[in-house]
Amino acid sequence: MILRVALLLAAKALQATVCLAFVVFGALSAAAQSYPSKPIKIVVPFPPAGTTDLLARTLAQKLNEAFGKPVVVENRPGAGGNIGADVVAHAPADGYTLLLATVSTHGINPTLYPNMPYDAIKDFAPVALVGRVSNVLMVNPKLAANSMKELIALAKAQPGKFMFASSGNGTSLHLSGELFATMAQLDITHVPYKGSAPALADVMNGQVPFMFDNLPSALPHIKAGKLRPLAVTMSKRIVQLPNVPTVAEAGLPGFEAVSWFGLMAPARTPGEVVRRLNSTVNKILSNAEMRQRLIDLGTEPATMTPGQFSEHVKSEIEKWGKVVKTSGATVDQ
Repeated sequence: MILRVALLLAAKALQATVCLAFVVFGALSAAAQSYPSKPIKIVVPFPPAGTTDLLARTLAQKLNEAFGKPVVVENRPGAGGNIGADVVAHAPADGYTLLLATVSTHGINPTLYPNMPYDAIKDFAPVALVGRVSNVLMVNPKLAANSMKELIALAKAQPGKFMFASSGNGTSLHLSGELFATMAQLDITHVPYKGSAPALADVMNGQVPFMFDNLPSALPHIKAGKLRPLAVTMSKRIVQLPNVPTVAEAGLPGFEAVSWFGLMAPARTPGEVVRRLNSTVNKILSNAEMRQRLIDLGTEPATMTPGQFSEHVKSEIEKWGKVVKTSGATVDQ
């Protein structure tokens, strides 16, 4: 008798649990089907007018058209992108607050910063990769280096004295220089600036001999003849500079340093919402006009599933972690 009562109680408990699960699942499904029902915010963890900001605003406009709901961009710069990323990591997991993540926020910073305010893996749900940007190795046109090999020879002739500029400590441009120095076995000095603009200015006026920069901000100066490109950091040549070799082609096999950008949502965002965002972004990126717009901005459109994007982030953290440790780079150097 006691056993029978126990079994009946267990059955009722299981039935209640199943019913509750259906209610919760039904509520989540209904929310996903009606998504979005209000404005969406994309947080850009860097200042306005940079590559990340330009891409976010271009994407926001297209998402606005696709969803019929306002999609606004909010700049929350600071700490190499960590401040803006942390805002999204702790936002409600409903798909209405998104991050335009970068190689800095989700590739470099997890190893570079000793005290991270968020976990790049556990605190986010990868949504969709948007694009990849090559960095460009450039020198002052008056420098006696018409190739990467000639630049390496100049640097080796002045150990400890030859300098390279970057947009700041811990940026992908700084780490591109550190990877270059490690692979070419150079003893060179990093000179950090507060942004690409002042760094570019000092390379153009000859204060610093060379630097790596993102293609979008470098391209106008290259076209104007104010900077000489020696190599691009992607694994293949880029359409904007078809005659410029890759760093690997120019003499350092295996070198690749790519700046990437993609949408992230807070962890525990409903899977249906993530999948809808992913399919919408991928559809936008398949449009010929949008693809050309990104190419004009110096960006290679790129798409991934949420799962592929998640694996990409993990591999980037591993890759840049090795560069940080090998080079000894810190946020203070």
